[in-house]
Amino acid sequence: MRTPFDLVADRFTLSPRALRWASTSALIVSILIILTGGVVRVTGSGLGCPTWPNCNPDSLAPTGEMGIHGVIEFANRLFSAFIAVPVAWVIIAARLQKPRQRSLTRLAWSQFWLVVANAVAGGFTVLAGLNPWIVAMHFVLAIALLTTTTLTWHRVHETVPATPVPTVPGTRGLSWALVIATLVLIVVGTLVTGSGPHSGDSAEVKRIPLDWTAITIVHGILGLGVLVLAVALWIMLRRESRAVLARLRTIVFIAVVIAQGAIGVTQALDALPALLVELHLLGAALVWVGALRVLLEVNPTLFRGVVREQFLPQEALSL
Repeated sequence: MRTPFDLVADRFTLSPRALRWASTSALIVSILIILTGGVVRVTGSGLGCPTWPNCNPDSLAPTGEMGIHGVIEFANRLFSAFIAVPVAWVIIAARLQKPRQRSLTRLAWSQFWLVVANAVAGGFTVLAGLNPWIVAMHFVLAIALLTTTTLTWHRVHETVPATPVPTVPGTRGLSWALVIATLVLIVVGTLVTGSGPHSGDSAEVKRIPLDWTAITIVHGILGLGVLVLAVALWIMLRRESRAVLARLRTIVFIAVVIAQGAIGVTQALDALPALLVELHLLGAALVWVGALRVLLEVNPTLFRGVVREQFLPQEALSL
């Protein structure tokens, strides 16, 4: 059965450049939504709008009596809705490519469904009074959205090499271990947040019943483990002279992890200042994007088949 997209695709075509811009905008916004959620947390505005989807029982928008917290929470909701715009652009641009790339279209639609899931999770977060477990799930869903936008961005920007770079034995498995360890690090980070002093609301909110100092130390040890895995991968990649881009991705990842670790230690010792908390959230997003990019560069055939050499010009190199 033909869909409205099929009918539009019969008449119109968008250039690969339009798709590249769309995927870039979706990636940027998926990082920004993590930061705006952090602003809600550090300003104690999580229940600035005490109901959902309305800001209060009688109004969609905040009223003057709700103060700055209502404005901040409502602004975050508006931005969460705004992310649907670049995601819709990705879906349309992917569908209107010639030839059609079905896998790429599915990847674009996965962004849409994750936007919906994040919106619903945000609603449950408010209705549950900022239950820390639901807040953690909300953040994990934001990371899932970041995963799909990163994969889409990579696929539409990559250039298929004429001669594949041979893979050093063991590097593929190590790159997967790096991604898994990074994911565990991020998930444990949500436990640190859920058990720590920043509840996301100015009032007293129930926290995860874990010793914050102990779980923070575990988080730091996991971060060190991720760093060790990355350094080991870089050393192994040095054995292949043509794996220049993979080594570069790994070096950048190592630098981001070190910076993230420094911010994490500083904020933990300095009573979690708001600016450092925001920088740490940005670092978490960049660490995850970096881990995925290392994985995709070390495993050049992973998800291959979505974008062909004729689909993108040779000058469209990954950044």
